[in-house]
Amino acid sequence: MELTVLCLIEDGDKVLLQNRVKKDWHGYALPGGHVEPGESFVDAVIREMKEETGLTILEPRLAGVKQFPIEQGRYVVLLFKATQWTGDLVSSEEGQMEWVSYGNLSKVKTVDDLEELINVIKFPALTEFQYLISNDNWTLSVR
Repeated sequence: MELTVLCLIEDGDKVLLQNRVKKDWHGYALPGGHVEPGESFVDAVIREMKEETGLTILEPRLAGVKQFPIEQGRYVVLLFKATQWTGDLVSSEEGQMEWVSYGNLSKVKTVDDLEELINVIKFPALTEFQYLISNDNWTLSVR
């Protein structure tokens, strides 16, 4: 099983996104990364946000789970939300960090299904973002 964390860092009507440059996953996306062996999930999201954004997030809240099948079983992404932080915003080699208003999300090139992922994080009635495979067809289930 692979385990990573993503974080929706929100400032009023804006969300912090990374304009990713990686060939296999490019476009505006939530910042995140892998959980190290033995690392707590909260420590992992705080560390990853510091590495990728320069910000030290305060009181991150677990807000949902994303999962999809892989050869080794399952890839799990823990979805966090933070509205408080300290530090100065910086970008990393993975991409430029930018504040984007929710009203402008449709005007920028985002990674696939970013809107649905953000909805799972923002709305407490939703907790799971899951890709299912049936006969080589991938479908998205949000609940």
